[in-house]
Amino acid sequence: MRRLRRLAHLVLFCPFSKGLQGRLPGLRVRCIFLAWLGVFAGSWLVYMRYSSYSELCRGHICQAVIVYSGLWRDKDVTIKCGIEEALDSKAQSDAAPRRELVLFDKPTRGTSIKEFREMTLSFLKAKLGDLPSLPALVGQVLLMADFNKDNRVSLAEAKSVWALLQRNEFLLLLSLQEKEHASRLLGYCGDLYLTEGVPHGAWHVAALPPLLRPLLPPALQGALQQWLGPAWPWRAKIAIGLLEFVEELFHGAYGTFYMCETTLANVGYTATYDFKMADLQQVAPEATVRRFLQGRRCEHSTDCTYGHDCRAPCDRLMRQCKGDLIQPNLAKVCALLRGYLLPGAPADLREELGTQLRTCTTLSGLASQVEAHHSLVLSHLKTLLWKKISNTKYS
Repeated sequence: MRRLRRLAHLVLFCPFSKGLQGRLPGLRVRCIFLAWLGVFAGSWLVYMRYSSYSELCRGHICQAVIVYSGLWRDKDVTIKCGIEEALDSKAQSDAAPRRELVLFDKPTRGTSIKEFREMTLSFLKAKLGDLPSLPALVGQVLLMADFNKDNRVSLAEAKSVWALLQRNEFLLLLSLQEKEHASRLLGYCGDLYLTEGVPHGAWHVAALPPLLRPLLPPALQGALQQWLGPAWPWRAKIAIGLLEFVEELFHGAYGTFYMCETTLANVGYTATYDFKMADLQQVAPEATVRRFLQGRRCEHSTDCTYGHDCRAPCDRLMRQCKGDLIQPNLAKVCALLRGYLLPGAPADLREELGTQLRTCTTLSGLASQVEAHHSLVLSHLKTLLWKKISNTKYS
């Protein structure tokens, strides 16, 4: 009876009903064959759909199974994966939503290494501008793409490195690898990459939710800075590193970069109080910002904002955004340092330091001022701070 019930169930799935008693063995064979054929066809379709992704590290998987910080070869590291939103919704308002699979749609099957090189060069030109140094950067990208070091770039490896290049922070890490104050890139695969561990935060209040920070009176903020933050000489050393980072972003080998969210939350330091930029996601290439502003319609300067605070003036007559930013990197950093350095500063330094920082915050982003004037102001600030801590244990 049990066997008959099983066969009856089998009949429900097979289009045969007549002559059941005499055709049971044949029915069983045909149904098994059809089931096997279905499994084979389904497996083949799945293989064809995902074969090119077999070597990729998938972002949604790494989000589910690994933590975002840990130890790797006895070093503190930060693991970043998945596709984060770009600087700000305003900066992506004209762009189509980016989905994970779209990141891995290039290059297509049959693309030659020469075509991939040209494709990468075109992408970097669009992001960083037409710079003479870009061919060297393309060579670095192709070298990175050979993940397993077999002296060839497979399709999956090319798709992996292409997905990585879509990450703004990864592109910045790659461009600033030779710079002292950017975290080093340690490893990568798919849209997953590994950097040096997150440095110490420069200010504990910066870790508070943004809605709570305005509720703290300025006097209390200054007191917390002195009680919970590093001693003032250490803060001076961190500030010197931040000013050096501003220099590194200006006219480097791969162009100029803008800091589009200047907050203490992004100011970090190592165990020896050397400045490290905690998050490069909010740093943007000049070419990208200018392309965003070019021809953009506006009513007010707020309509000409890339990221959080990379803002250009609005030409109200033409109703279009202008190309130069209202505040350059240095002016925004100096405004940040007024609250970071003046509380607890030595009495014989406070007045001159305050004057120089105020002068610095008035700098404009006009190209005519950027070259000489900014360099002079920055040099004076660094010298003033360095003279105070040089030849001490803090240097």
